[in-house]
Amino acid sequence: MPKNIRRVVTGHNAEGKSVFIFDNNASNILIPPKEPKVAMTDLWLTRSTPASNAGNEDAAAGPISLPPPKNGSVFRIVELPPDSERDYSNFKAIDTEGALRGGNRHPAFHKTNTIDYIIILEGEVWALMDEGEVLMKAGDVLIQRGTNHAWSNRSDKPAIIVGVMIEAAPF
Repeated sequence: MPKNIRRVVTGHNAEGKSVFIFDNNASNILIPPKEPKVAMTDLWLTRSTPASNAGNEDAAAGPISLPPPKNGSVFRIVELPPDSERDYSNFKAIDTEGALRGGNRHPAFHKTNTIDYIIILEGEVWALMDEGEVLMKAGDVLIQRGTNHAWSNRSDKPAIIVGVMIEAAPF
């Protein structure tokens, strides 16, 4: 079961005054059917650049896909169990854009046309590139720039990762 993530979102009322429009647990969560220990929680999405701050609808409502909307962004938290607890045969189920790249040393290698700002909140994970890997621990930040990559949790505890993905031109 994914952790409850409190999400507080601001907006505007009919008079244009600033207000809180959401103060609740984020509810747009994807748990792959074959991987009940993996969870992706979308906190907010934008569908254009510059982003619109109009309206008070829940921008994160709707189906979750790996990349953000075209010309948009996604703010997401990923709960990643140890590799020993994963079923990588289901990885393609979350890759709606066909970004997976086969034949790599880790079954979850993939590439998106995004720039990602990644922060490790809890635990540790290995960031894998085609060439090289780096151990990342709580508080570490990765700027992932449209590269073929994978995340490997070689520990015995789950990792919590925060990511902001912004659509980028293909490399």
